[in-house]
Amino acid sequence: MSSGRGWEADPHATFTRRLGVHPTKLTGPPTDGKQGCPDIWELSNGDVAIIGRDLTDEYADRLPDGVTVVHDERVVVIPRVTIVAAKKDIPDA
Repeated sequence: MSSGRGWEADPHATFTRRLGVHPTKLTGPPTDGKQGCPDIWELSNGDVAIIGRDLTDEYADRLPDGVTVVHDERVVVIPRVTIVAAKKDIPDA
């Protein structure tokens, strides 16, 4: 069923490759990878999945003008080091 939005996430897409390095290889607070690690993954359809902390409620009253988060969206925060490590795997276009 279409929501009328221009893009819909495909719940059947699968995780195909990590963008960046394994979270335990990044510098910063130590993690064993078992208690949750921020991560970025390319999905089989080319979309990207972000694993991070859900701070939707904390940011709800502070969103910039023109930014909306609807009922099925979340504000997910990852450490800067995670996205910087993934930069080499993200195409320019």
